[in-house]
Amino acid sequence: MSKKFLFYSIGIVFVIILLVGLIQCNQRSVIYNSPRNIKGVVSYKRSFGDLNPLHLDVAKKIGISPSSSREVIDNKKLKRIKTNQWYKVDSLTHSVPYLVSNGHKLLETIGVNFRDSLEQKGLNPYNIIVTSVLRTNDDVQKLRKRNVNASVNSAHCYGTTFDISWKRFEQVEHRWGRTMEGVSSDTLKLVLSEVLRDLKQQELCYVKYELRQGCFHITAR
Repeated sequence: MSKKFLFYSIGIVFVIILLVGLIQCNQRSVIYNSPRNIKGVVSYKRSFGDLNPLHLDVAKKIGISPSSSREVIDNKKLKRIKTNQWYKVDSLTHSVPYLVSNGHKLLETIGVNFRDSLEQKGLNPYNIIVTSVLRTNDDVQKLRKRNVNASVNSAHCYGTTFDISWKRFEQVEHRWGRTMEGVSSDTLKLVLSEVLRDLKQQELCYVKYELRQGCFHITAR
């Protein structure tokens, strides 16, 4: 074996070891938050106090007619929502994942704006979680057996309305598998409240803060 070939082989091995070391170091390093300018709203109840009549009024104007059961839902005016890069659709027990065009667009806007806000505020990425969407009359009746406070005449029946959890969020995994520092749900709630406040001020939606249900009840306008 020539010295030239030997040196060449040693060089290749060295480069491989160096690359492996860099990759492992990169995977082990933690991406920390650098929080800044996180204010939220003065009061959740005052900022998001749009009552059911407001939601219902606009829902009846731009939404579909309520369906008695899931088998007779008219899908022509509805768009199916699925978990994607901006939001997660939770396991729905008393609703189905459909919204009218305005609602679908609003939900995606909230998801995009939320991620953008997290980045601007120096926080690691999370997605919002949708917990309730379109309900049929059958769904409402079943829900009322578990929750007597559930409204009989719900804006959810018109395909214009959805709920977003303020208790739970889904952390987005790093593309190279690096560990990211977590963000508390309280902090994420503050950021989400700013996003919703801005959209309300643009008259794009009505929002009701639901304390017991742990969600923001949102209707597109």
